[in-house]
This record gives sequence, C-alpha cells and structure tokens, in this order.
Amino acid sequence: MTGDKGLKQNAVSFVSSVVIGVASTAPGYSLAAVLGFVVLAGPVGATVGFQAPAVLLVSFVPMFFIASAYYYMNRADPDCGTTFSWVTKAMGPHLGWLGGWAIVVADVIVMANLAQIAGLYSFLLVGAEGAAESVFWVTVVGVIWIGIMTAIVTIGIELSARTQQFLLGAEVVTLAAFAVIALWKVYVDDFPGSTHIELSWFSPFAIDSLSTLTAGMLLAVFIFWGWDSAVSVNEETEDSSEAPGKSAVVSTVILLLIYVIVAAAALSLDFGTVSDPANSADVLSVLGTEVFGSPLDKILIIAILTSAAASTQTSILPTARTTLSMARAKAMPKALGNVHPRYLTPHVSSILMGVLSIVWYVGLTIVSENILFDSLAALGLMIAFYLGLNGFACAIYYRRELFRNVKTFLFVGVAPLIGAAILFYLLGKNAVELADPANSESGDSWLGLGPPLVIAIFFMVLGVVLMFWQQATSPEFFRRKLEVAPPDLVARAPATDGKES
Repeated sequence: MTGDKGLKQNAVSFVSSVVIGVASTAPGYSLAAVLGFVVLAGPVGATVGFQAPAVLLVSFVPMFFIASAYYYMNRADPDCGTTFSWVTKAMGPHLGWLGGWAIVVADVIVMANLAQIAGLYSFLLVGAEGAAESVFWVTVVGVIWIGIMTAIVTIGIELSARTQQFLLGAEVVTLAAFAVIALWKVYVDDFPGSTHIELSWFSPFAIDSLSTLTAGMLLAVFIFWGWDSAVSVNEETEDSSEAPGKSAVVSTVILLLIYVIVAAAALSLDFGTVSDPANSADVLSVLGTEVFGSPLDKILIIAILTSAAASTQTSILPTARTTLSMARAKAMPKALGNVHPRYLTPHVSSILMGVLSIVWYVGLTIVSENILFDSLAALGLMIAFYLGLNGFACAIYYRRELFRNVKTFLFVGVAPLIGAAILFYLLGKNAVELADPANSESGDSWLGLGPPLVIAIFFMVLGVVLMFWQQATSPEFFRRKLEVAPPDLVARAPATDGKES
C-alpha cells in the first residue's frame, strides 16, 4: 500500500521507529565527544564535575517536553514534513517554511562531522593510525560512508530500519558492557582512583551556580537531538497517527538512561581521566583500555563507528521527507516531491541530501578543518530554533482545548511551552557566546563576530531569500491560513487503521 505521498505504508514497526529515534542521536559518539566537556563546563573553580549526570537529567527535560509536543502534533497531522507542516498550521506558512529549512541545514551540517568520525574510526578500527591522521584519506572514507548510507535510504525504508537495528544493537551492547565492567571494577575490584557513586551526582541543586548549570546544558541538551527522526517516517510507520509520537517520547527516555548510566560509570571509574582536558574530544576511547584492556578496547571504537554510521543514515531520512512534504505543498521545487516507483522512497530528495552533504564536507575540509568545527558550533542554534517552534506550535494549535482537563493543560500546553522557552533561552545564550571569536575553533573574527554565529546567520538569511523567491514563483502555499485543532481531537481515541479518525 502507498500513502498520500506515495511512500510505503506500514513499513516501519513501532520498535523500528524507536530504534531510528535512538540511533539518530548517535549516543556512543555523543557521549564520547561531549561528556568530558560537560564535566569541565562552567567558570574556573566551579565546574560541573561529578554533577554531570545531573546536567544530563536537566537537559533531558526540554527535549522530553518537546517530544510531548511532537506526540500531540503528530496525532493531529501525521505528515512526514513534521515541523514544516505543524508550524505552518499553527503559526503560518513563513515560520513553517523556515522551520523546515532549519531541519535541512542542521542535517547537512551534522553530516560532515558524522562522515569525518566514520572515516576516522574506520582506520582506527583496523589499526591504520597513519591513515587516520591523513585528512585526505579520512575524507575519502567519510564520503564513501555518506554514499553507502544514501544508497540504503534510497533503496527502501525497510532496509534502512534493518540496518539501524544492527548498528544500534552493536552500539548499545558495547555501551552496556562498558558500564557493567566499569562498575564491577569500582565496587568489586576497588579500581585505583575510583569513586563510589553518590546521590548528589544526580542532583542539579548540588551544582554551584545557575551559570554552571547553564554552561553544562549548552553542551548536553543537544546530544539528545535526533529522536525526531522517528517521527519523520510517520507516514511509513504502522499506526501513523499514534506510534511515531510514542516512539519519540520513548526514545528520549531510553537516551536518558544510556547517558546517565554510562556517564556515572565513567566518572566513578576514573574521574581524573574524564576531567582531563586532553581527553575531552573522546573520553570513552581513553577509558576503553582501563575497562576492557587491549585488544578488547577496540569494541569501543566499533561503538563509536557504528554510532556515527547509523546517525549518518538517519540524518538523511528527516531531511528527505521534510523536503518531500515541502515540495508536495508547493513550498519547494516540484522535483523534490518525486517518489521512486519501485522503492517508494523520496529518491530525489535523498540523493540530493547525500550530494549536498558531500559537497559541504569536502568543501569545508579543503578550506579549513577549523571552519568545519565552527559550522558544528552553529548547529545548536538551528536545533533549538526548529524544535522550539514545535513547542510553541503545539500550544497555539490546541489553544481551544487546553482547559479541557489537567492532563491536556500540562502535556499539550504547559510542557511544550516550557520546553520551547528553555530551548529559545539556550539559543540566545549560545548566540551571545558564539558572537565572541575567542569561542570559535579558529579564533578568527568574521565581520567582528565569531565564525559559528556568522555561519548560522548566513544560512538563515539564505533561507529567507529562498523562501521569498519561492513565494514569488509559487505563491499558493504562502496564502495558507492559520488553523486550530478540531474540537475533541485530544480526547479522540486513536484510529485503528493508522490514520486520523
């Protein structure tokens, strides 16, 4: 069967949807790359330290609240355009278009980093340290990874889902083994320099100041990003109006458990190694030798490699489906709305996403690796913008239903608004920090600002220009009126056929 857009219906199970949501965040790589920086976040002498698990808990809150918004907006409109479609309904076509554009930009930017990690760890896995230090060969293999994942996404959603199950399975098993063995060494073997876990590690009130907590959140909140990919395949998922939203919520909870357990195990085993600035870029690999010993420490390299590979694939999924939805709504060129007659996937959008990612990755690598890292710093601004819009859109769209009962008021109104407010606060806070050139990887000044902020502004200005160009050439979409949730939609029982009743 095919849906309204020609995508294959009922091709993704609820379990596969959750897998896509978790895998999209690249939990193994995210922990390896961010945990050390979270521990060191904050002013000198008042860093997060052992309270890193508490920062992860607090950072989970806005993402869980936004996941609630996704659940209720998906019930109202299970459209693969997600942010684009929902914000258009609630807040107008211009904000909806910019929300969709932010998804595209965020995924293209992150693809470059994921490809680089996949290329680097491919060489580390086989012990080719010399090739791992070569920018050229790492880039070549990174491009190959993008090509492979683009092909898998294009061939079919079932193949994508099966690939994700394998990659995530290897990743989660490795992280679980790391946590179990690390804690065994702490509590049974009394590992030298280890520290027993304390409840205060999980309490945000044990953190020295609000500024320290905020500094940690600026880093930690975005490692939860990616779960929304599960909702982007809603039209291909069983029970499309209900299951994708549930999988988004479940994904955030699973991610919280992974992050908190592994972080606590790492801190308990060897706080000195985790808090050493020299190890910040990849804490888990450094700890791998202590936990597994050589050569078994290679399995952590496998975890990070599979993590990056899985996220490379799932970064293509939401972008291709967002542009498909935008094209079908006449908000983007018609060709992006094509669906392959055999594979029933948005092949034009998927291939274009892969090509743009390769061009961006190779182009920035040729110019400067520092600019590549600066572009990643701009990523958080895009994420906060489009996820925050969903929180506002949910409360606005359901505004006439919010006072129906306490549950609706809290989960459809208050929670999404709080989640959106936190994300927009972090957006502003992050923008201020990125305005300082000293906070960039290169340390350069572009137009008196830090390169990450200039990159973010450039993409948003480009988006505005493209939006008005599309409006001039195809104005129909931009004449759409605001909508409001139909009466009793919140209380309506989910349809059994996967569509809205």
